[in-house]
Formats: sequence, C-alpha cells, structure tokens
Amino acid sequence: MKAKDLTILIGIIGIVLMMVIPIPPALLDVLLIVNISAALMILLISMNTQDALQFSIFPALLLLTTLFRLALNVSTTRNILAEAHAGKVVETFGNWVAGGQIAIGFVVFLILVVVQFIVITKGSERVAEVAARFTLDAMPGKQMSIDADLNAGLINEQQAKERRQKIEREADFYGSMDGASKFVKGDAIASIIILIINLIGGFVIGMSVHGMSFSDSLHTFSVLTIGDGLVSQIPALLISTATGLIVTRAASDGNLAQDVTAQLFRYPKLLYIVAGTIALLGIGTPIGPVATLPFAAIITFGAYRMQNSLAKEQQAQEMLVEEQEIEEVRSPESVISLLQVDPIEFEFGYGLIPLADTQQGGDLLDRIIMIRRQCALELGLVVPVIRIRDNIQLKPNEYIIKIKGNTVARGELLLNHYLAMSPGFDDESIIGIETVEPAFGLPAIWIDEATKERAELMGYTVVDPPSVVATHLTELIKRHAHELIGRQETKALIDNVKDSYPALVDELIPSILNIGDVQKVLAKLLREKISIRDMVTIFESLADHGPYTKDPDILTEYVRQALSRQITQQYSHNGDTLRVITVGPMLEKKIAESVQSSDQGSYLALDPVSTQTIYQKLNEQVNKQIQSGHQPIVLASPTIRMYLRQIVERTMQDIPVLSYSELEPSIEVQSIGVVNL
Repeated sequence: MKAKDLTILIGIIGIVLMMVIPIPPALLDVLLIVNISAALMILLISMNTQDALQFSIFPALLLLTTLFRLALNVSTTRNILAEAHAGKVVETFGNWVAGGQIAIGFVVFLILVVVQFIVITKGSERVAEVAARFTLDAMPGKQMSIDADLNAGLINEQQAKERRQKIEREADFYGSMDGASKFVKGDAIASIIILIINLIGGFVIGMSVHGMSFSDSLHTFSVLTIGDGLVSQIPALLISTATGLIVTRAASDGNLAQDVTAQLFRYPKLLYIVAGTIALLGIGTPIGPVATLPFAAIITFGAYRMQNSLAKEQQAQEMLVEEQEIEEVRSPESVISLLQVDPIEFEFGYGLIPLADTQQGGDLLDRIIMIRRQCALELGLVVPVIRIRDNIQLKPNEYIIKIKGNTVARGELLLNHYLAMSPGFDDESIIGIETVEPAFGLPAIWIDEATKERAELMGYTVVDPPSVVATHLTELIKRHAHELIGRQETKALIDNVKDSYPALVDELIPSILNIGDVQKVLAKLLREKISIRDMVTIFESLADHGPYTKDPDILTEYVRQALSRQITQQYSHNGDTLRVITVGPMLEKKIAESVQSSDQGSYLALDPVSTQTIYQKLNEQVNKQIQSGHQPIVLASPTIRMYLRQIVERTMQDIPVLSYSELEPSIEVQSIGVVNL
C-alpha cells in the first residue's frame, strides 16, 4: 500500500476514534483549524471547476468532512462538559462573536443555523434531487445521439466510448450528490441538538460537578457553547455553499469568476441605468447624495471602462478573423475548397441584379422554389439547391446556366421590356428588338410597356423577364435531370420509400440490386423525361426482374412497361387517341439483326449508311407532324425500342420513342406516318 493510501486510511480510522478517545485541547485547536482550512479549500475548488465531473470526489469528500466535523463536535462537547474548557479556538470564537453579550452570540449562531439549514441546505438538496432525476431521464436520448454520430462518421469508436463513460459518470455523480446532500441536512440538525446539550448539560454539570455559581456556570458554558457552535457551523456553511455551487454549476469554458464577469457585465450600457437610479435615490430621498453619488460615479466609471474594453476585444476579434481568412487563402489546404462543384449554377451580369434583389422587387428566389416544387411533382426528382451569383465577366444583361460547372445555356434579358412571341403571323405594328426565346429557340421580339397591351390583343404570347428565366431554367433542369441524380440522391429517395415500404426496399437493396444499379435505371428514365415519382411501382418492377438480369437497359424497359398508365397519360394528354409514327417491318428487321451481344450487355452495331438513311426517313416524318401541329411520337416494338432510341437521341433528343407494351389497351393508336427503309 502506498504512503498516501495509508495516510487516508489512518485518517478515517482516526476520525472514528475521535468520537471515543478524549483529545487534549491543544490538539483539538489544531484539528479545528484543519477543519476550517479544508472547508475553505473545498469552496475555492468548487468555484474554479468548469465541469462538475472535475470534482467527482465531492460526494465522498462531503461524507468525510461531515464525519470529521461531527467527531470534532463530540470531542469539544466532551471537553466542555468534563473540563469546562475546549481550547483556545472555541473560547476565542465564543468571546469574539458574543462580544461580552451572550444573547448577541446566540442570535448570531441561530442566524447561521437558519441560513444553512433552511436556505442553502434545502436548496442544495432539492437541486441535487432534480439534477439526478433529469440526468437519468436524459441518458437514453444521449446514448442514441452518440450512436447516431458514430453511425454518421462524425466520431470514432474511441470518442463514442469516452462520451458514454462521461454520461455514466454524470449519472453516478448526480445520484451520489442526491444522497450526499442528506449528510449536510443531518449535520445542521445535529448541530442544533449538540448546542442544546452543551448549553443545558454544561449549565447543570458546571454547578453540580465543577462547583460553579449560577452566573459563572451560565456565562462559562454559554460562551463555550457559542464558540463550539460557530467553529463547527462556519466550516459547515462553507461546505454547504460548495455543495450548492457544484450542483447548480453548468458546464462552461471558464470557472465561476470568469463566467460571472463575462456574463453579468456583458451589457455595460445597463450599468448607466443602475448608476442613474442610485443617483436619483440619493437626491430624491432622505438617504442623501453623500452616500449615493460616489457609488453611482464608481458604477459609471466601471461601465465606461467595460464598454471600451468590449470595443477593443471586438476589434481584436475582427482582426483575428481577417488574419485567419488570409492565412486560409495562403495555406495549401485552402485549394481543397475550390474542388467543390455546384450541381446547378445561375450566373448573371450586374444589369440583372434586380432580378434576385428582393429589395428591388426581384422574385427570382421565390420562382426557383416553385421550380423545385414543380420538378418534384412532374419528375419525382429533388432538384439540388441552385447557386445564384453575379458575374462581372458577363455582359450586363447576360446570364448563363451551368450544370456541374459546365455552361449548358446562356441568354440575354432586357429588364424594362417584355418578350413577345408571334402566334404564327407577324403584325407590322408590333415593333421591337428581335431575339430568340432561350428555352425553346423560337423567334421573338423584346417590346416595351406601351406595346405590351396591343401585342396581347393581336395574339402574341407576352412574357416578363423573370418568367423567361424561370421557363428556361425549368426546361434545362428537365433536359439534364439524369445528370442531377447520383448515388447520394438515389439513397435519399430510397430512404424516403423505406419509411412507408420497408419490406419492399429490404428485399430489393442490396440483396438484388445495389444503389448504383437503381441509380442507372432512374437516370435512364429521366433522360427520356419519364417521371420517377412512383418509386413504389419502379421498385416493384426491379424486385421482380432484378434476379434475372442486371443490365440497366433491360431493367429500364421492364420499368417502363410497369409505368404504362403513366406513360400513356403523359403523351395522350388524357385523350382517347394517340397519333404516332410507326416503324416499318424492314426497319424493325434491320435493327433487330444489328443487335450484338457481349459480356457487358447488348449494343447496336449499325453501319453508317443505314444509320444516315434512318435519320433522313425519320426526319421527314417528324417535320410533317410538326407542320401539321402534332407532337411527333415514334412507336416501335418492345424488342427494338431502346436501340431505336439510341439512334434518335443523337439528333432528335426531344422526340419520344415508345413501345406497344408501354401503352394502355384502352388507348386508340392512330398511325399518321411510317418510317421504313
């Protein structure tokens, strides 16, 4: 056993023996001074701890100090009753506080007992009880929070273990404090009982045993009783205060003194109000200005100094932040932040700033919110946050749209004009600046406010600049939707479905397909503007056919067939007839014979001459449909649909290619053109 362990053991045994073995007054004086010193040290330590766990030995220490103080009470009581003397410390405290008047000494002692028992002890006991209860109730939530951070990768296993241990220690500490606070309460009660014993017993023993007169016995034992009570109550009051500080102390970055000065004097302007109130109190009441004005002046001076100090600290903090930003730019690690690529960016010249500035009436931000909602409803895609910024390198009225850092479109706007698109015939009275509508490439003109009403009467489609931008941005998002859905976005969609259909998702992922396989199918659907909002039907189809093939092209065909009702309504516009361009038998046979298979899947191996011929024949039919006012739709057999789509999308990306199995039986299909070799 180490020397310090042996010392503690001997000390505890000595405390117990003190209650039985008589102690000389000289040694008793030393032990009383030790008791006061230990209580003062415990109070100072409790004031300087930042966290209650930094003084986790406090509950056990509270028990030991209480036991030590009670042992001293027993020893002093024995000496008082047996020898009518308990050492210099007890006698000095009794004479000093009483000041020759015993009644005053009793009153002071009773006040200390009341303060300790009713105010500090009861409060500390209640706070410790509530803290223990709340700490135990919060344990499950804290444990779940640690597990969530660990699963998210925010902390490692060692950090999680340390946090769990801290939670357990907090629960043990506050539970121990709840019990240890009862020691303080019991000590206060014991002090009152010992006071009565010393006073009554000493008075009787003084006259019967020591042969004192009534007055001498009363004076001697009253002084000794008061001194004994004060010697024990002052350390008890210090430790009770330390108990209250420990259980009411919240975790912070500083000790009690730092927190008090930082938080209590955070608002120096309020001290001016305090100073003014004190000054008015002295001027307007009989207290007088002599007592109040100096104190008000001190408060005012302190507020002024604190205000200047806070201003200097704020200025120093701002300079420190600027220096840190400069260092971050200079440091090699700052290059990492430049690697971040935004999914969608909208940049504009300084002339278009009013579009995005709400103070100037710009509603572009609100329109972008509506665009994201529209895309969620129409495509089932959660569009990423669109980064909006001005770019001085652009022309004043120019804007560009970027997808993953690459410019995909640009346009120009005239803010004080309207974009007018002809209904099919031009009116010479409608004069403006010729341009091209950016979303669909249609010819248009910019007209002023005065011409707007006349253009609308003539059948022109008139659009304001914010609507032009919103339409252009919406069409680009739809066109590039397949580029905006990656594995992370797919994972978010899967988690959303899993909340309502956990069995379906658990069966599909990852046992049948992984997230990458699902992402490829979703991207292929979005590439052809097929909504993926009905994720349940898509997952059901993938779960049915996934065990037999992992080819994303084939899986996409199966999913399209499962979405037949949706596809039919999308292109028939809720009508009973669907006008299509069909594929002739010769072309069907040519494409089917050109399909080659490999380990990576099947692909179309068509010679350039045949490909060019197909382009020409298909372009002729498409132009006829556009001239007649119908939307061109190509209809092919299920076996060649995806290969024909590969041919069509190279030059006519917006032309939909459907198969017979993707249409509902109730829809009437009308062939208005045939593409054949």
